[in-house]
Amino acid sequence: MRLPVSTYRLQIRHAFDLNNAATIAAYVHDLGADWVYFSPLLSAEPGSDHGYDVVDHSHVDPARGGAAGLDAAVAAARGHGLGVLIDIVPNHVGVASAKHSLWWWNLLTFGQESRYAGAFDVDWAFGGGKVRVPVLGDEETPELRIENGELRYYDQRFPIAPGTADDGASPETVHARQHYELINWRRADAELNYRRFFAVNTLAGIRVETPWVFDESHAEITRWITAGLADGLRVDHPDGLADPGGYLDSLAAATGGAYVLVEKILEGDEQLPIAWAAAGTTGYDALAEIDRLFVDPAGQSVLDALDSRLNDEPVSWPELIHRTKRGIVDGILRSEVLRLERDLGAPVAELGAMSPISDALAELLACFPVYRSYLPLGIEHLHAAARLAVEYRPELAVEVTALVEVLSRPEHPAAIRFQQTSGMVMAKGVEDTAFYRYTRLGSLTEVGADPAEFSIAIDDFHRRQQNRQASFPASMTTLSTHDTKRGEDVRARISVLAELPQDWRRTLLELRELAPLDDGPLEQLLWEAIVGAWPASRERLHAYAEKAAREAGTSTTWSAPSEDFEQRMHHLVDSAFDDPRVRGLLDTLLGNIRAAGWSNSLAAKLVQLTAPGVPDVYQGSELWETSLVDPDNRRAVDFDLRQLYLAAIDGGALPEIDETGAVKLLVTSRALRLRRDRPELFTRYAPLPVFGEAAENAIVFDRGGAVTVATRLPIALWNSGGWRDTTIQLAGRPVVDVLTGRQFAGGVMALADLLSRYPVALLAPLQDDKS
Repeated sequence: MRLPVSTYRLQIRHAFDLNNAATIAAYVHDLGADWVYFSPLLSAEPGSDHGYDVVDHSHVDPARGGAAGLDAAVAAARGHGLGVLIDIVPNHVGVASAKHSLWWWNLLTFGQESRYAGAFDVDWAFGGGKVRVPVLGDEETPELRIENGELRYYDQRFPIAPGTADDGASPETVHARQHYELINWRRADAELNYRRFFAVNTLAGIRVETPWVFDESHAEITRWITAGLADGLRVDHPDGLADPGGYLDSLAAATGGAYVLVEKILEGDEQLPIAWAAAGTTGYDALAEIDRLFVDPAGQSVLDALDSRLNDEPVSWPELIHRTKRGIVDGILRSEVLRLERDLGAPVAELGAMSPISDALAELLACFPVYRSYLPLGIEHLHAAARLAVEYRPELAVEVTALVEVLSRPEHPAAIRFQQTSGMVMAKGVEDTAFYRYTRLGSLTEVGADPAEFSIAIDDFHRRQQNRQASFPASMTTLSTHDTKRGEDVRARISVLAELPQDWRRTLLELRELAPLDDGPLEQLLWEAIVGAWPASRERLHAYAEKAAREAGTSTTWSAPSEDFEQRMHHLVDSAFDDPRVRGLLDTLLGNIRAAGWSNSLAAKLVQLTAPGVPDVYQGSELWETSLVDPDNRRAVDFDLRQLYLAAIDGGALPEIDETGAVKLLVTSRALRLRRDRPELFTRYAPLPVFGEAAENAIVFDRGGAVTVATRLPIALWNSGGWRDTTIQLAGRPVVDVLTGRQFAGGVMALADLLSRYPVALLAPLQDDKS
């Protein structure tokens, strides 16, 4: 198995296809990355910018460059010695455009007689023998029509089964004869009868646990590996599968044991199942650890008090996520709870009052402490959920006890589906709801993180890295992805607020007076985002505000937007551009935190690139990454500019720490090159002690010859007089800081000297030093 030293993620789409990717292979190599890492490539929904809505597994998407584009991109990568990692989507297919979704179109045409009926997870009995398709609006009589042998609803196209429209029947009559039922979109929350990805009706789950479904959906993927077009695969959302471990075994068998990563969110001390045929996760766990290393614990009490004031009461994270998760299972995922109840033997029936069993199921899902179990692995999480559920709802104790007995059986259909469902509830209830309500420090509410963990101490950080080195050394690490809520440098700047909590408190309260919204937590979230991403365009910030407010769901929602509230919300955004009083407050705050944010950014980047694991650089993040939530984090990247900066740096220019972000490109390229070109320097993880008055302001570790030195809590450092007598001690042999080119004799080294130019240093033995 070939293992990557590092990766560089590219979002492949129509505007930047595989042929475009081929043109930057040289840049990716010059940057220092070892592998190029592509987003999903199979044929997806027309216009899809992300590719996670596959409609045809048999070929590379022509809109993404097609097979010829893949050949070109791989040839360019190989020409520069790069490996290739490709993202795949086994859990679901796109069904937004039924005509383009090959398996779905066949299913709608022939129903239970379709050869693809077994590929989808449909409860035919609940749908009266039909698939329910939630696309209709609120009109009393939907405007259906027959056109070119298809049933049409506005621009949506659906098949007509053979022999069901030959008698000149009305569109409504023809619709009634089909193997599907078009229903109002609002009914999906409780009446959908097919498994989906989270609460996305346009992504229908497929059964890759069925051998022929795996074979047909993975034939092209397997070809990439066997034909030498790819060296590894990134598996999207394995938690949605009936048997993730079994799937990974099948994938390993089909690919000859290729390098595989899984997109898996780990909670707390949860560990990736050791038995899985996977090298590790896609890095969200590392992201959370690195972020918290740069958060000042001294700021917690002030920020907690501010958060309590904005919420009119103290906020408990466990209580909050219980409420949001319960709201999800009683709302947009009610269909999944009712499906579970039917798997337990409840009669097929339309909606009515909530039964005690469905109530208990919903409570167990709301109380489940991790994304899912993999029975028998993780049975303790089910027991923990049961105990908590009974604490919340003692009147359901009998039902909860009975459910636990059934849900503990690995082969029971309800147990399998419960495990598939708990992750959906966690994702929608926590990441997509609670993260927008729990706003005491926005850098903490990131994918894969526990916002209740405010910061981590240096010793704890070292322990976690030693564990990664010992258990999953080839697991990916990351700071930004196509799914992060905020780019890495937005978070790095927001984290500075924990060092100046009183300044932030005063500024926020004044901003609330100038642009009131009457939703304190959301106001804090929005102002943090504005401060973190500044300078940002008006358009980007308006889009973020709308999504954040509707995801939070406290004052406006996706399904019922509040026009009055959203008008005031957009006024808040506009005030950052148009109101000189607001601009004055923002400029003052930014003047106090900008330099510290850049220090955090450089330190976090160097730590991520040199710590255990396989570091990924998300496209463009080698300069300042100030994106907000998707689709903002999937914007076009100016590679010409990056190549220009890199050429200047390679020509000997040492960039300043400024708005260009060129200094981050310096750090990124030198760290990646050192890992790639001198792998013998990265064979272990050993914490190095720091001595002196500012010891707590440095994180230092030895990777087996390469030594990382990074500044943390810069405001506290600067306010206390700098590094003063702070030192580290290395072996008494010459070393070079690969960032600046300065050479040192080794031994005792003063940080005031070592970090005089940049807040970070990466030390390596001189190459002619054979000791």
